[in-house]
Amino acid sequence: MAQITAALVKELRESSGAGMMDCKKALSENDGDIQAAQDWLRQKGLAKAAKKSGRVAAEGLVAVASNGTSAAVVEVNSETDFVAKNDQFQTFVKNVADVALGVDNFDALKEASYPGSDKSCADSLTELVGTIGENMNLRRMDKLSVSNGVVASYIHNAAGEGLGKIGVLVAMESEGDADKLNALGKQIAMHVAATNPLSLDRDSVDPEDIERERTVLIEQAKEAGKPEEIAIKMVEGRMRKFYEENCLLEQAFVIDPDTTVGKAAEALGKELGSDIKVTGYIRFELGAGIEKKEEDFAAEVAAVAGK
Repeated sequence: MAQITAALVKELRESSGAGMMDCKKALSENDGDIQAAQDWLRQKGLAKAAKKSGRVAAEGLVAVASNGTSAAVVEVNSETDFVAKNDQFQTFVKNVADVALGVDNFDALKEASYPGSDKSCADSLTELVGTIGENMNLRRMDKLSVSNGVVASYIHNAAGEGLGKIGVLVAMESEGDADKLNALGKQIAMHVAATNPLSLDRDSVDPEDIERERTVLIEQAKEAGKPEEIAIKMVEGRMRKFYEENCLLEQAFVIDPDTTVGKAAEALGKELGSDIKVTGYIRFELGAGIEKKEEDFAAEVAAVAGK
Protein backbone atom coordinates (compact mmCIF):
# COMPACT_ATOMS: atom_id res chain seq x y z
CA MET A 1 0.00 0.00 0.00
CA ALA A 2 1.30 3.46 -0.93
CA GLN A 3 2.45 5.76 1.86
CA ILE A 4 -0.01 8.61 2.41
CA THR A 5 2.27 11.59 2.99
CA ALA A 6 1.31 15.06 4.18
CA ALA A 7 2.42 16.44 0.79
CA LEU A 8 0.05 14.06 -0.99
CA VAL A 9 -2.85 15.06 1.23
CA LYS A 10 -2.03 18.74 0.66
CA GLU A 11 -1.97 18.27 -3.12
CA LEU A 12 -5.37 16.55 -3.12
CA ARG A 13 -6.86 19.12 -0.78
CA GLU A 14 -5.75 22.00 -3.02
CA SER A 15 -7.01 20.33 -6.20
CA SER A 16 -10.35 19.14 -4.80
CA GLY A 17 -11.27 21.73 -2.18
CA ALA A 18 -12.26 18.90 0.16
CA GLY A 19 -11.35 18.72 3.86
CA MET A 20 -8.06 17.34 5.11
CA MET A 21 -9.51 14.23 6.76
CA ASP A 22 -11.65 13.50 3.71
CA CYS A 23 -8.58 13.79 1.47
CA LYS A 24 -6.61 11.46 3.69
CA LYS A 25 -9.42 8.90 3.63
CA ALA A 26 -9.79 9.22 -0.15
CA LEU A 27 -6.09 8.53 -0.66
CA SER A 28 -6.17 5.58 1.73
CA GLU A 29 -9.17 4.11 -0.10
CA ASN A 30 -7.41 4.48 -3.45
CA ASP A 31 -3.84 3.42 -2.61
CA GLY A 32 -2.45 6.95 -2.92
CA ASP A 33 -3.71 7.49 -6.48
CA ILE A 34 -4.53 11.24 -6.76
CA GLN A 35 -6.85 10.91 -9.76
CA ALA A 36 -8.75 8.00 -8.25
CA ALA A 37 -8.98 9.86 -4.96
CA GLN A 38 -10.42 12.91 -6.74
CA ASP A 39 -13.03 10.71 -8.40
CA TRP A 40 -13.83 9.12 -5.04
CA LEU A 41 -14.36 12.56 -3.47
CA ARG A 42 -16.63 13.58 -6.33
CA GLN A 43 -18.65 10.40 -5.93
CA LYS A 44 -19.09 11.16 -2.24
CA GLY A 45 -20.09 14.75 -3.01
CA LEU A 46 -17.07 16.09 -1.15
CA ALA A 47 -15.33 17.81 -4.06
CA LYS A 48 -18.15 20.20 -4.85
CA ALA A 49 -16.58 22.86 -2.67
CA ALA A 50 -13.74 23.36 -5.16
CA LYS A 51 -16.11 24.54 -7.87
CA LYS A 52 -17.92 26.85 -5.48
CA SER A 53 -14.88 28.49 -3.90
CA GLY A 54 -14.43 31.14 -6.57
CA ARG A 55 -17.89 32.63 -6.10
CA VAL A 56 -18.41 35.66 -3.88
CA ALA A 57 -19.94 34.86 -0.50
CA ALA A 58 -21.14 38.12 1.08
CA GLU A 59 -24.39 36.97 2.70
CA GLY A 60 -24.68 34.65 5.69
CA LEU A 61 -24.84 35.32 9.42
CA VAL A 62 -23.06 36.92 12.35
CA ALA A 63 -23.36 35.03 15.65
CA VAL A 64 -22.52 35.81 19.27
CA ALA A 65 -21.92 33.45 22.19
CA SER A 66 -21.34 34.42 25.83
CA ASN A 67 -20.67 32.92 29.23
CA GLY A 68 -20.97 36.15 31.21
CA THR A 69 -17.39 37.35 31.60
CA SER A 70 -16.36 36.35 28.09
CA ALA A 71 -18.06 36.55 24.70
CA ALA A 72 -17.20 35.80 21.09
CA VAL A 73 -18.56 36.98 17.76
CA VAL A 74 -18.09 35.20 14.42
CA GLU A 75 -19.05 35.80 10.81
CA VAL A 76 -19.79 32.96 8.40
CA ASN A 77 -20.65 33.90 4.82
CA SER A 78 -22.78 32.29 2.14
CA GLU A 79 -23.59 33.32 -1.41
CA THR A 80 -27.29 33.95 -0.82
CA ASP A 81 -29.54 35.12 1.98
CA PHE A 82 -31.65 32.03 1.31
CA VAL A 83 -28.92 29.78 2.71
CA ALA A 84 -28.71 32.00 5.81
CA LYS A 85 -32.22 30.76 6.63
CA ASN A 86 -31.21 27.11 6.26
CA ASP A 87 -31.40 25.17 9.55
CA GLN A 88 -28.14 23.31 8.88
CA PHE A 89 -26.29 26.54 8.17
CA GLN A 90 -27.72 28.27 11.25
CA THR A 91 -26.78 25.32 13.46
CA PHE A 92 -23.24 25.39 12.07
CA VAL A 93 -22.84 29.13 12.75
CA LYS A 94 -24.19 28.79 16.30
CA ASN A 95 -21.85 25.89 17.03
CA VAL A 96 -18.83 27.75 15.64
CA ALA A 97 -19.63 30.74 17.88
CA ASP A 98 -19.72 28.41 20.89
CA VAL A 99 -16.35 26.93 19.86
CA ALA A 100 -14.91 30.44 19.51
CA LEU A 101 -15.49 31.01 23.24
CA GLY A 102 -12.84 28.41 24.00
CA VAL A 103 -10.08 29.47 21.57
CA ASP A 104 -7.73 32.43 21.42
CA ASN A 105 -7.75 33.42 17.76
CA PHE A 106 -9.20 32.83 14.30
CA ASP A 107 -6.58 30.31 13.17
CA ALA A 108 -7.22 28.24 16.28
CA LEU A 109 -10.96 28.38 15.59
CA LYS A 110 -10.56 26.97 12.09
CA GLU A 111 -8.51 24.05 13.38
CA ALA A 112 -10.62 23.43 16.51
CA SER A 113 -12.81 20.33 16.65
CA TYR A 114 -16.36 20.87 15.48
CA PRO A 115 -18.93 19.68 18.08
CA GLY A 116 -20.04 16.07 17.61
CA SER A 117 -17.52 15.47 14.85
CA ASP A 118 -13.98 14.21 14.33
CA LYS A 119 -13.38 17.08 11.89
CA SER A 120 -12.21 20.64 12.35
CA CYS A 121 -14.55 23.60 12.00
CA ALA A 122 -12.95 24.46 8.65
CA ASP A 123 -13.35 20.92 7.30
CA SER A 124 -16.91 20.71 8.61
CA LEU A 125 -17.75 23.86 6.67
CA THR A 126 -16.21 22.33 3.53
CA GLU A 127 -18.46 19.32 4.04
CA LEU A 128 -21.47 21.64 4.46
CA VAL A 129 -20.59 23.34 1.16
CA GLY A 130 -20.80 19.96 -0.50
CA THR A 131 -24.14 19.25 1.14
CA ILE A 132 -25.85 22.59 0.47
CA GLY A 133 -24.13 23.27 -2.84
CA GLU A 134 -23.20 26.91 -2.27
CA ASN A 135 -19.89 28.59 -1.48
CA MET A 136 -19.44 29.45 2.20
CA ASN A 137 -16.63 31.05 4.14
CA LEU A 138 -15.68 31.13 7.81
CA ARG A 139 -14.53 34.73 7.59
CA ARG A 140 -13.55 36.07 11.01
CA MET A 141 -13.93 35.93 14.79
CA ASP A 142 -13.09 38.10 17.78
CA LYS A 143 -13.75 37.98 21.51
CA LEU A 144 -13.69 40.07 24.68
CA SER A 145 -13.19 39.08 28.32
CA VAL A 146 -13.22 40.77 31.70
CA SER A 147 -11.91 39.64 35.07
CA ASN A 148 -14.84 41.24 36.94
CA GLY A 149 -18.04 42.46 35.33
CA VAL A 150 -19.77 41.38 32.14
CA VAL A 151 -19.37 41.20 28.39
CA ALA A 152 -22.79 42.10 27.00
CA SER A 153 -23.94 41.27 23.49
CA TYR A 154 -26.55 42.37 20.99
CA ILE A 155 -27.71 41.03 17.63
CA HIS A 156 -29.40 43.31 15.12
CA ASN A 157 -31.79 41.98 12.45
CA ALA A 158 -31.98 38.69 14.31
CA ALA A 159 -32.52 35.53 12.27
CA GLY A 160 -32.55 33.31 15.35
CA GLU A 161 -31.18 33.15 18.89
CA GLY A 162 -27.76 34.82 18.77
CA LEU A 163 -27.83 35.07 14.95
CA GLY A 164 -28.28 38.13 12.73
CA LYS A 165 -26.80 40.77 10.43
CA ILE A 166 -24.87 42.81 13.01
CA GLY A 167 -23.28 41.46 16.17
CA VAL A 168 -21.86 43.65 18.95
CA LEU A 169 -19.94 42.89 22.15
CA VAL A 170 -19.33 45.42 24.94
CA ALA A 171 -16.96 44.70 27.84
CA MET A 172 -17.52 46.40 31.22
CA GLU A 173 -15.26 45.94 34.22
CA SER A 174 -17.07 46.36 37.56
CA GLU A 175 -17.93 44.58 40.78
CA GLY A 176 -21.53 45.80 40.60
CA ASP A 177 -24.69 43.74 40.09
CA ALA A 178 -24.19 41.59 36.98
CA ASP A 179 -27.80 41.80 35.80
CA LYS A 180 -27.85 45.59 35.89
CA LEU A 181 -24.44 45.76 34.23
CA ASN A 182 -25.65 43.45 31.48
CA ALA A 183 -28.80 45.55 30.94
CA LEU A 184 -26.74 48.71 30.41
CA GLY A 185 -24.18 46.76 28.37
CA LYS A 186 -26.88 45.59 25.99
CA GLN A 187 -28.12 49.17 25.57
CA ILE A 188 -24.58 50.33 24.80
CA ALA A 189 -24.21 47.44 22.35
CA MET A 190 -27.42 48.59 20.62
CA HIS A 191 -25.92 52.09 20.49
CA VAL A 192 -22.74 50.69 18.87
CA ALA A 193 -24.81 48.80 16.30
CA ALA A 194 -26.57 52.05 15.36
CA THR A 195 -23.65 54.52 15.39
CA ASN A 196 -20.60 52.39 14.50
CA PRO A 197 -18.12 54.52 16.47
CA LEU A 198 -14.57 54.94 15.25
CA SER A 199 -12.97 54.16 18.61
CA LEU A 200 -13.64 53.66 22.31
CA ASP A 201 -12.13 56.96 23.47
CA ARG A 202 -9.71 59.68 22.39
CA ASP A 203 -6.64 57.71 23.39
CA SER A 204 -7.58 54.82 21.11
CA VAL A 205 -8.16 56.88 17.94
CA ASP A 206 -5.57 56.04 15.29
CA PRO A 207 -3.03 58.92 15.18
CA GLU A 208 -3.23 58.87 11.38
CA ASP A 209 -6.99 59.47 11.56
CA ILE A 210 -6.44 62.40 13.93
CA GLU A 211 -3.77 63.95 11.71
CA ARG A 212 -5.89 63.47 8.58
CA GLU A 213 -8.90 65.13 10.21
CA ARG A 214 -6.81 67.97 11.60
CA THR A 215 -5.21 68.64 8.21
CA VAL A 216 -8.59 68.72 6.46
CA LEU A 217 -10.04 71.12 9.04
CA ILE A 218 -7.03 73.47 8.87
CA GLU A 219 -7.26 73.60 5.06
CA GLN A 220 -11.00 74.29 5.29
CA ALA A 221 -10.34 77.21 7.62
CA LYS A 222 -7.63 78.58 5.30
CA GLU A 223 -9.97 78.27 2.34
CA ALA A 224 -12.42 80.42 4.29
CA GLY A 225 -9.74 83.11 4.39
CA LYS A 226 -8.67 82.68 8.03
CA PRO A 227 -5.03 83.37 8.98
CA GLU A 228 -3.12 80.22 9.88
CA GLU A 229 -2.91 81.00 13.62
CA ILE A 230 -6.67 81.62 13.75
CA ALA A 231 -7.31 78.51 11.66
CA ILE A 232 -5.36 76.35 14.12
CA LYS A 233 -7.39 77.70 17.07
CA MET A 234 -10.64 77.08 15.22
CA VAL A 235 -9.57 73.52 14.51
CA GLU A 236 -9.15 72.71 18.20
CA GLY A 237 -12.86 73.36 18.74
CA ARG A 238 -13.79 71.32 15.68
CA MET A 239 -11.60 68.43 16.84
CA ARG A 240 -13.60 68.30 20.09
CA LYS A 241 -16.71 67.83 17.97
CA PHE A 242 -14.90 65.13 15.97
CA TYR A 243 -14.20 63.20 19.19
CA GLU A 244 -17.78 63.66 20.41
CA GLU A 245 -19.12 62.24 17.16
CA ASN A 246 -16.67 59.35 16.78
CA CYS A 247 -15.54 58.16 20.23
CA LEU A 248 -18.02 55.80 21.90
CA LEU A 249 -17.68 57.16 25.42
CA GLU A 250 -18.19 60.76 24.24
CA GLN A 251 -21.12 60.08 21.90
CA ALA A 252 -24.65 61.18 22.84
CA PHE A 253 -26.31 57.99 24.10
CA VAL A 254 -29.05 56.91 21.67
CA ILE A 255 -31.11 55.62 24.61
CA ASP A 256 -30.93 59.03 26.33
CA PRO A 257 -29.45 61.77 24.05
CA ASP A 258 -29.20 64.16 27.03
CA THR A 259 -26.22 62.21 28.33
CA THR A 260 -23.17 60.48 26.84
CA VAL A 261 -22.36 56.78 26.89
CA GLY A 262 -19.53 57.44 29.34
CA LYS A 263 -21.76 59.46 31.68
CA ALA A 264 -24.44 56.75 31.59
CA ALA A 265 -21.85 54.21 32.77
CA GLU A 266 -20.70 56.60 35.51
CA ALA A 267 -24.28 57.10 36.71
CA LEU A 268 -24.96 53.37 37.00
CA GLY A 269 -21.63 52.91 38.77
CA LYS A 270 -22.70 55.39 41.45
CA GLU A 271 -26.05 53.62 41.79
CA LEU A 272 -24.36 50.25 42.22
CA GLY A 273 -21.59 51.55 44.48
CA SER A 274 -18.90 50.26 42.13
CA ASP A 275 -17.10 52.08 39.33
CA ILE A 276 -17.85 50.87 35.80
CA LYS A 277 -15.16 50.96 33.14
CA VAL A 278 -16.13 50.23 29.54
CA THR A 279 -12.94 48.52 28.38
CA GLY A 280 -13.77 47.65 24.79
CA TYR A 281 -16.30 46.83 22.12
CA ILE A 282 -16.45 44.82 18.89
CA ARG A 283 -18.88 45.34 16.04
CA PHE A 284 -19.26 42.83 13.19
CA GLU A 285 -21.50 43.81 10.29
CA LEU A 286 -22.30 41.07 7.80
CA GLY A 287 -20.39 41.42 4.55
CA ALA A 288 -18.56 44.61 5.58
CA GLY A 289 -15.59 45.13 3.28
CA ILE A 290 -16.52 42.36 0.85
CA GLU A 291 -16.69 43.55 -2.74
CA LYS A 292 -19.95 42.28 -4.15
CA LYS A 293 -20.25 41.55 -7.85
CA GLU A 294 -22.88 43.69 -9.55
CA GLU A 295 -25.00 41.54 -11.85
CA ASP A 296 -26.21 43.09 -15.13
CA PHE A 297 -28.94 40.64 -16.07
CA ALA A 298 -29.95 42.54 -19.19
CA ALA A 299 -26.41 42.34 -20.55
CA GLU A 300 -26.22 38.66 -19.59
CA VAL A 301 -29.41 37.83 -21.49
CA ALA A 302 -28.25 39.85 -24.48
CA ALA A 303 -24.95 37.98 -24.53
CA VAL A 304 -26.72 34.62 -24.44
CA ALA A 305 -28.99 35.73 -27.26
CA GLY A 306 -25.94 36.69 -29.31
CA LYS A 307 -26.80 40.37 -29.49
